[in-house]
Amino acid sequence: MVDSQLLWFLGLGGWAFVTVMAIKPFHGYLMSKGCENMVAVYYNRKVAHMVAGGVPLIMCPIVFTDPIYPLLGGVLGSIGLAATHIMDKRLWWMQTEQNMNDATFAFMLGISVYALWHLLDDAWLAILPALFMAYGDGVTGIIRNKMFAKRTKSAWGNLGMAILCVPLGFLIGKNADPSIPLWGAISGALASFVERYEFGPIDDNVLIVVASSIVIALGVHLGPLI
Repeated sequence: MVDSQLLWFLGLGGWAFVTVMAIKPFHGYLMSKGCENMVAVYYNRKVAHMVAGGVPLIMCPIVFTDPIYPLLGGVLGSIGLAATHIMDKRLWWMQTEQNMNDATFAFMLGISVYALWHLLDDAWLAILPALFMAYGDGVTGIIRNKMFAKRTKSAWGNLGMAILCVPLGFLIGKNADPSIPLWGAISGALASFVERYEFGPIDDNVLIVVASSIVIALGVHLGPLI
């Protein structure tokens, strides 16, 4: 009998692939509404973050008991996306030659979920930093694109991210064992702050996941603040 986790892995991988292909017409729609190409590309990338990456991420604690599956999904997704850049066969409706942040996103998703799941033995806490990256960073991109019609860093985007990530961290932290709602909220606030920065190849995806993971791990180690 085929392992149900394997079937879910294949199904969620298929979901991610179909989503990435399905958003291609959205690029044309945005262009027809007067968006510049780069704006349309970044809108699509954020949709991919939230739908192709975020939906399978939310499913992980529900359908998987072994974190090897999200690790494999993230690594394989990263390899596939990086290959399109390296071979100059980019998915032009969501990728740009300026960076490979889409590949970094997939890699950090898989690595962070796997590492935190093993370290904390809590699947929901394990996906929290990647949720900040998928949905929080997605919100920042949409806000900035709408306000400035270009990829840029702005405090308004960080504020929008914090409005989502702080309560999300609080809720998931509250339901953890031990219950660490304030640590969860702090991790969301820190993720929202560091999203604004990039240091060469270390992009905001890396900073969001690493910073919030450290806070969550510290919170589990030290226990509740109140």
